[in-house]
Amino acid sequence: MKIELPLANGLQEVFRTDAGCVYQSDTQNCLYVEFSGKTIRYKVKCFFRLKAIVDRIDLAKMASDPGRACDLEIITMCACENCYVLTLPQIVAFKELLAGAKVMLELNSILHDRLRRVAVKAV
Repeated sequence: MKIELPLANGLQEVFRTDAGCVYQSDTQNCLYVEFSGKTIRYKVKCFFRLKAIVDRIDLAKMASDPGRACDLEIITMCACENCYVLTLPQIVAFKELLAGAKVMLELNSILHDRLRRVAVKAV
């Protein structure tokens, strides 16, 4: 499912790698994850749930297992119609993308909190 993402419509780029990008929409209160040829819209809570699921994938076990069944990982979430079917290199890239986006979202939150505190003290 490919969604067109016009940045002029209030979307802001949160984090980008060679493999994909995460955008934020303040008006819709959601995030768009562009990865592996798909762009999927997530509520913020679902985005963090997706990151937790991806973080639980044991890359060392996946890499060391000679079985063909360990060549791919299917990533799904409850109440979400989309899924990812990823290889080991794609999972590494996806982890990097989600981790970078999470850090940038947390940093943005900290900055807004600090600026709000300074503004309140100034009044």
